[in-house]
Amino acid sequence: MPLPQEKYYTVEDFYNMPDDIRAELIEGQIVYMASPSRLHQDISHELDFAITSYIKSKGGKCRVYTAPFGVQLNDKKDTVLEPDISVICDTDKLTSRGCVGAPDWIIEIASPSNPSHDYITKLNLYHEAHVREYWIVDDQSSQVLVYNMASGQFVMKAYSFTDTIKAGIFDDLYINFSSLDLGI
Repeated sequence: MPLPQEKYYTVEDFYNMPDDIRAELIEGQIVYMASPSRLHQDISHELDFAITSYIKSKGGKCRVYTAPFGVQLNDKKDTVLEPDISVICDTDKLTSRGCVGAPDWIIEIASPSNPSHDYITKLNLYHEAHVREYWIVDDQSSQVLVYNMASGQFVMKAYSFTDTIKAGIFDDLYINFSSLDLGI
């Protein structure tokens, strides 16, 4: 008796799902996501505000998007991720659906229900796609892991929520985590 086969989903299948379903498509498989906590939302809002304010103050062309925002890392794989924050400096990658190609900087706020998704699966996908910088913000441990993956490098540094962290893709953007209004 043959084993049951998993259904393989395409990018089109993913974008035809109902809007109220929180999920990502990873190599043809749907991965369902938990709803974010209030602290997760506070962190996302504060970081989005800091990054967007910096870009606007510099007259920059980079765009900042928060989840839900589809990122198809390349046009060949059936993978669409929804990073918590995506910074895209090449606006030619933007489509009516989201982004096709690697964002310059991605920030994920780690999900306590499935941490390996951010720490392993997404890290590997972002590295393969040549995302320049990847931050994992873990509100459970009050830690931020910063991965610099520019020019084929793979350098990781760990910070705490009391540190000021330099964004590697910009010359002079520093985010002081202790000054973020996280309501904690």
